[in-house]
Amino acid sequence: MAIISTAGLARTFATKSGPVEAVRGVDLTVGAGEILGFLGPNGAGKTTTLRMLTTLLPPTGGAATVAGCDLLRDPAGVRARIGYVAQSGGVDPQETVRAELVLQGRLYHLSKDEAAARAEELAADLGLTELLGRSTAALSGGQRRRLDIALGLVHRPAVLFLDEPTTGLDPASRADLWKLVRRLRAEHGTTVFLTTHYLDEADALADRIVVVDKGVVVAEGTPAALKERYAGSPDATLQDAFLALTGRGPAPVDTTPVAV
Repeated sequence: MAIISTAGLARTFATKSGPVEAVRGVDLTVGAGEILGFLGPNGAGKTTTLRMLTTLLPPTGGAATVAGCDLLRDPAGVRARIGYVAQSGGVDPQETVRAELVLQGRLYHLSKDEAAARAEELAADLGLTELLGRSTAALSGGQRRRLDIALGLVHRPAVLFLDEPTTGLDPASRADLWKLVRRLRAEHGTTVFLTTHYLDEADALADRIVVVDKGVVVAEGTPAALKERYAGSPDATLQDAFLALTGRGPAPVDTTPVAV
């Protein structure tokens, strides 16, 4: 059963030098409970597609349904059924972990008691219980990412969009987040739509990978299938397959570890 489906999804930007087709027609299907890796080099249309699917940017062409809601006709319905964890996060450094979680629950129309209970539940589930009274400004990089994900899960979304979730994290925090993503799918059936420039991360986590370039989908399949098809062997690296597909490597990322 498809929980995300797009047909000819497109976005054109008007510029002084003329229209720019950032996304030229993306056809995409994501199954319920799937972990999808969505990859592309700089300028491929990956970020624009993600922003359209999360209702942050209206499409200029095509159609899509997300979690059973039409993207164009019912964007509010889409927002109610998805969680979105941006690369930069969005917590208030002057608030505590508990206050941020409770506020998010209230924004999703939970009562005060329901929001407080949900905050405790998520804190226990994501290893944040001892941090509930701590200011978000005092969190380490790994702790802050766990909080970001908790905020995206307050309303129990059917689909969780993760935009570069481990950029800058140290290896231990990165491994912890990988375990968390797997557990979300295994225990709750959450569909995860993952964008990342770490190809080893996509290889390790994704059931299936979709590669976009120049505004269209250029390949999709399991990591092993893509490596065999485009790099000649299932034992090749995903980097080899990616380069064969696009002629370019993924965008450089900041590999400076964040303190834990």
